[in-house]
Amino acid sequence: MQYVYVLKSLKDEKLYVGHTNDLRRRFKEHNTGRVDCTKNRIPFTLLYYEACNILEDAIKREKSLKTGFGRSYLNRRLSDI
Repeated sequence: MQYVYVLKSLKDEKLYVGHTNDLRRRFKEHNTGRVDCTKNRIPFTLLYYEACNILEDAIKREKSLKTGFGRSYLNRRLSDI
């Protein structure tokens, strides 16, 4: 199973979108500073995730969520959080 996930930095309030095959492990890596691109923005909270059966689908979904339309979708979807 592949996961597309959205993290929110509690330090700067910005979102991070990524994909992984082990969501718990990856979330822990982000929060312990073992991911170079997010280590200066810890701690994180997990806001949202989607499961995909196929890696290529997860990659496409991640790329989609990183576009302007994808960010708008996330803002609408996460407006209650």
